[in-house]
This record gives sequence, C-alpha cells and structure tokens, in this order.
Amino acid sequence: MAHAYTPGLRVTQQATIRKERMLPIAGRVLVEVGAKVQASDVVARAELPGDVATVNVVNQLGIAAGDLERFMLKKPGDAVAKDEVIAQTRPMIKWFRNVARAPVDGSIETVSSVTGQVLVRTAPRPVEVRAYVDGVVVEVRPGEGVVIETTGAFVQGILGVGGEVAGELVMAVDSPKAVLTPKDLDERFAGKIVVAGALVSYAVYQRAAQVGIAALVCGGFHDSDLRRLLGYDLGVAITGHEALKPILIMTEGFGDIAMADRTFSLLKANAGRRCSANGATQIRAGVLRPEIIIPAAGGVQAARGALGLTEGSPVRIIRQPGFGRLGTVKSLPSGVQVVESEAKVRVIEVQFPEGDVAIVPRANVEAIES
Repeated sequence: MAHAYTPGLRVTQQATIRKERMLPIAGRVLVEVGAKVQASDVVARAELPGDVATVNVVNQLGIAAGDLERFMLKKPGDAVAKDEVIAQTRPMIKWFRNVARAPVDGSIETVSSVTGQVLVRTAPRPVEVRAYVDGVVVEVRPGEGVVIETTGAFVQGILGVGGEVAGELVMAVDSPKAVLTPKDLDERFAGKIVVAGALVSYAVYQRAAQVGIAALVCGGFHDSDLRRLLGYDLGVAITGHEALKPILIMTEGFGDIAMADRTFSLLKANAGRRCSANGATQIRAGVLRPEIIIPAAGGVQAARGALGLTEGSPVRIIRQPGFGRLGTVKSLPSGVQVVESEAKVRVIEVQFPEGDVAIVPRANVEAIES
C-alpha cells in the first residue's frame, strides 16, 4: 500500500506530548525529575536585572567629581527609596544646602568620582516559568528549565492568537455548525476554555472578554475582525505574544466555517476536563500550531506512532482551490504529475464527502490524525 508523510494537524484522543519550559536567562529550576506538576505550578525562576537611573550629583550639588564620595550619604549596595536624599552639601548655613535625591526605589549600584554620577538600579524583576500542562517532569536542565511530559487528548488548530492558558473545557454549543451570539455567553464561562462551534464574530469575542473567558475555540473567524482585534494586519502568521484574553483558536480557517466533526466530537467527549491551550502559531519554517492539550487522568503512557498518510486517511485542503475542505485519501499515485499551474509535483487523490474526487498536490493537504 502506498504511504506518504506530510505535516498535518493532529486531532487525537491519545497522544504523548513533551513540552520544554525554559527560562529566557539563567536561573533556578524548582522541581526534580519525576515530580508531578499542575499547569499553574512554577517550575523555574530567574531575576531580570532592574533598570538603571543616573543621578548627576556633581551638577546638583555644584561640587567637583573628585569630591563626590565626601558628600555621599549612601554607599554602593545601600537600598534607597524614591526622593530619598543620597548626597548633600554641608554649608555653614543650612538654607544654602544642596541635595541630590534618588529618582526611583532601588539600590545604589555605583558612585563614580570620575564622572560625578551615581547609578541607582531598580529592584530585579522576577521571571517565572509555569508548567503549562499537568504532567510529569522527565528532564531537568540545570539553570535553564525542564521538559514535562503528559498523555491525553491533543487537538491542533489552523491559526490562533494569544498565549498560554489553562482551565476547564466547556461546550457553549451542541453542534459544530452552531454560531454563538453575545447573549449566549455569561459568567458561567469565566476562566473556562470554551468550544464555540462555527463562526465567532467580533461582537461575541468582545462579550467573551467582558465575561472573562480564558479561550475561545471556533471553526472560523473573519480576517477583517482579526485585523480589528489586533489593530493591524497579521501578515506573516507568527503569533502568541499578543496580550489578548480570551485567546482565540481557529480549527478550520477564516470565515463562517463549521468545526470539523472529528474535532468537535473529541472536544465534546472531553468536556468538563482540565486542559491547557495556546494560540501561538508559526506558519513558516519550524511550523507551530495552536493547540489544546487535555491530560488523561491515568498519567503518562506510550507515545503514538509517526504521522503519515495512507489510503483512507482523513485530510484537509490547506490552499486554494478547495481551501478548508475535508476528505479522505483515495489513492497515492507514484511519481510526479503536471497540475493546473503546469508544475510537476507529487499528488494525492482525495475523495470528498459530497462524492467528488480531486487530484491535489501533496503540499496542499494536511493529515488529520485520528
């Protein structure tokens, strides 16, 4: 039987997922190999150096740089509060006294008798890395972070915006073709990862933000609404850093598109479970898809096999013509064929539910893992 490998969306009830959780700078790992962690647990921590504020003390006091240390009231390492006096002159008449004050809360970093300046550094900013998923720590990289493994249901989308969230998975609709209205959402959904069926409108998204929903998972979203939401044209799809709540995950694409039955059924079967979601997407080199991870109660299990295409495999068309259509592989012709664009490419014969069959370049399809 013919067989082909292709990048594709994973939609599976049983997968083993590993997540690297790394610090941006050297720090401290807080867990050990074998530790069971929850999504909200902090697994590594570091401190980013605070900002530096410069105080031109010699100008403020009217002294020579070489005399600076004689007039300092604070020395390197001392804590200071904003507007606290750090240096002053000592005239015979106190009304003629000049002072220099700290511009920020922090500590004295340096006192320079060459430049006559004092550097005040603000408190370091903590950087914490959370587990993101419920799972088990399988690798520790000292000073850098950890690798966490979990087993459970795994759903990838086409495009998302926003970063990582965790919460209970709930269904807001009873059909993959259903379209939400703003009045369908209320405080019951606060903090939840909500499956919204087909199209989510800008008005529904705004209502979800008011309610405090953590994530919206839908079939489609209009590109004009996405531009309005972001405030700019997305262009090259590299997302995940947007400060958006709720995050948005599209499973099918732009427009009024029903969520795939397989995807909807899997999410519905896991409603009420704790899950993690991430809208981060990267379409170019190093493809990254938005995802929903629903850890199993039974812990880490064996990994599934490699993703591939065989006759009967479910696929999705990811380029025009036919963008977004779902079908199954009817055959995998060997060799190359000339397609409509006159290019010579490897192709797949796809059977659609409506009964029609199309010859599609293999680069134009994604496998959907069951």
